[in-house]
Amino acid sequence: MRMTRPYVTVLIDACNHERFIEQAITSVLEQDFPAADREILVVDDGSTDRTPDLVRRFEPHVQLLRKTNGGQASAFNAGIPQARGEVVAFLDGDDWWVNSKLSKVIPVFEAEPAVGIVGHGTTEVFLNGDQHTEILVDSPRYRLDSPVGARLFRIRKSFLGTRSTIRRSVLAQLLPVPEGIRVQADEFIFTMAAALSDVQILPEALFFYRLHAANNYMVHGSNREALRRKVRSLSILAEQLRVRLARLGVSKETVHVAVHAIEVEAKQLRLTVDGGFPWETVKTELASYRISHSDAPWSHRIFKHVGLIPALFLPPRTYYAAKLRLAAAGWYLRARKYIFPVPQPGHVARTWRSGS
Repeated sequence: MRMTRPYVTVLIDACNHERFIEQAITSVLEQDFPAADREILVVDDGSTDRTPDLVRRFEPHVQLLRKTNGGQASAFNAGIPQARGEVVAFLDGDDWWVNSKLSKVIPVFEAEPAVGIVGHGTTEVFLNGDQHTEILVDSPRYRLDSPVGARLFRIRKSFLGTRSTIRRSVLAQLLPVPEGIRVQADEFIFTMAAALSDVQILPEALFFYRLHAANNYMVHGSNREALRRKVRSLSILAEQLRVRLARLGVSKETVHVAVHAIEVEAKQLRLTVDGGFPWETVKTELASYRISHSDAPWSHRIFKHVGLIPALFLPPRTYYAAKLRLAAAGWYLRARKYIFPVPQPGHVARTWRSGS
């Protein structure tokens, strides 16, 4: 006997996305999934451009919820309680889906009652039209309930975020999202969901992530105030996750494995924008390297340590500014490709497509 298909709420959070919101909504309306089995709710987080007017053009197929600007966490806290769906599919207002997204994701919830959150691969779209696709090729299912599960979570969380679809019953257990997390609040949601239920990652890219100058997540190094906002959000995110995961009975070691990467990222950004001591740079860079490249060959580890010698003497802001310039230099990228290429994780398949 076929199970009843769950009703789906597509929750789109938007703020000043007038250039992109129509494509985001259209990608949902054009899903090869019955319109009768889903609703679309757009939470406008205090836009000052034409975003609300553009959303209204899609009524009555789309419901608009307007609020004063408070950041991503406040948008989720406003929108999730209004969702009528048994599962909630998240989407940022500047991104979009492939048309088979829901038809691929929703059957997992039908077939696997223990799965509370489903993610999948992503295609990043650059300003010049280039596309970079990443999909998971191994260990697609896990849970954040042990150090082993936390390590799987930590290196696979890029397949979650606002590409996640989550059971509303799981979301009900983790609300409210701490509203101090103005950016990257989706990480609070998917981390808590991974501790409350199994995670399933589908081995295909069903989501387009648009890279543009106004991205809150991909903050440009020259925008110091944006960096400081992100540092504050990451610090609150890490602090709140430690508290909330502990309340669920997650062990201290497991919590540390899951949250440490966020703390390291916040420290890197703080050193970049506000500076500190050279020894802090070295300690933070090595911690980040161990998280990202735990299985790197010895030759690359030696290369990393040698590359950190300047960090022993340079102020952190000077070091990170030089690092950004070097990373953008064509000659350096070509040399790295042939001499010391960046270790590629075995669990990820990556492809590039030129937009030209």
